[in-house]
Amino acid sequence: MTTPPALSRRHFLRGTGISLALPFLDAMWSRRLLAAQAAPPKRLVTVCASLGIYGPDFFPTTVGADYQSTPYLDVLKEHRSDFSVFSGLSHPEQSGRDGHASEMTWLTTAMHPGLGGFRNTISLDQYIAEKIGYETRFPFLALNTGGNNSQSYTRSGVMIPAESRPSKVFAKLFLDGTPDEVKRQMRKLREGRSIMDTVREEAKSFERRVGSADREKLDEYYTSVREMEQRLMKAEDWVQKPKPKVDATVPQDIQDEKDLIGRMNLLFDLVPLALQTDSTRLITILIQGRGDVPGIPGVSMDHHNLSHHGQDPEKIGQLRLVEKAEMGALNRLFTSLKGKKEAGGNLLDSTMVLFGSNLGNANSHDWKNLPVLLAGGGFKHGRHHAFDAKNNTPFGNLFVTMLQNMGMETDSFGSGKGKLEIAG
Repeated sequence: MTTPPALSRRHFLRGTGISLALPFLDAMWSRRLLAAQAAPPKRLVTVCASLGIYGPDFFPTTVGADYQSTPYLDVLKEHRSDFSVFSGLSHPEQSGRDGHASEMTWLTTAMHPGLGGFRNTISLDQYIAEKIGYETRFPFLALNTGGNNSQSYTRSGVMIPAESRPSKVFAKLFLDGTPDEVKRQMRKLREGRSIMDTVREEAKSFERRVGSADREKLDEYYTSVREMEQRLMKAEDWVQKPKPKVDATVPQDIQDEKDLIGRMNLLFDLVPLALQTDSTRLITILIQGRGDVPGIPGVSMDHHNLSHHGQDPEKIGQLRLVEKAEMGALNRLFTSLKGKKEAGGNLLDSTMVLFGSNLGNANSHDWKNLPVLLAGGGFKHGRHHAFDAKNNTPFGNLFVTMLQNMGMETDSFGSGKGKLEIAG
């Protein structure tokens, strides 16, 4: 009996790599269906301040619905009943390559970021995108105030580059391409379908040479190829359908990289437009830490230096000016979302906005006791939920609560092994 030659794993993965590299695509989600539904779709927006948030001005010292507000939360006072504050949350084992490495894992919960052998895991938004991303023109948006780093990671742990130019995001969402651009995109999509056909046939050629366990893996592979083909087919519908029209002009990009608040506001202005047109339901925004002086009156030192204040009163005073301005931008976003009416409520009612930082104490690069605020999403808010400040509750438990709010049937996510009860 002749022993069949060994299969080339590298040869097989060539096809698998093509499958994994393609984006999630689908046909335009029906506006008629949305109008017929009793409730609008669930959405998620995450905002991470990568240089931390000064804890004494953020965390209340009392708990429950009657918590005493703080200087930073006072900026949001008109929306007090629309958000919940959390303390005592963190991702376990975040000691990593350097003090800021936890930026990579804020939405993934993976441990020891950046150390040897580290491989990131899927981020919260991408986990949801795998389930519902096909229902909108764009499965997600990854944005950054000043760079291409994002907190969106694929299932294989690869970071998805962010977009920092509001004008380009606006064009992507609302401006139709020229006929030639549409033709080129159609050609690329059809080429992608051709590749899927080739990959599927190549994989089938292995069937007679593998055992039953490998046949099961091949069945899973065929399923993923079929799903990708369906997405590519529906993507052709997206390309040929006009984009939604909005009563807004193309934003003018801010050229001054130091204008942190201006850049935040421009990105935040796009959020209600993208959500209300159902162009996407998932948006991540990274407030990128920088080593320059933000253009804020009264601030003369660079932001990164201020975050390492060393308890210097002058530095803390300037840091407060920066972070209060950030909270002001967040307040503006809440106001805008509440101002958009739909289905007897407003856009914030159906949109979870997670705001916080990957650093609990940026001064010492401490990743414990993270500042966390969750707004909207239909929850009963207006409370401070305080967990053990020393023996923190996994931040991932809140992710489980959020996933269930999005309709995901899961009891775990990463290091989160249960959900947080956040109702009043």
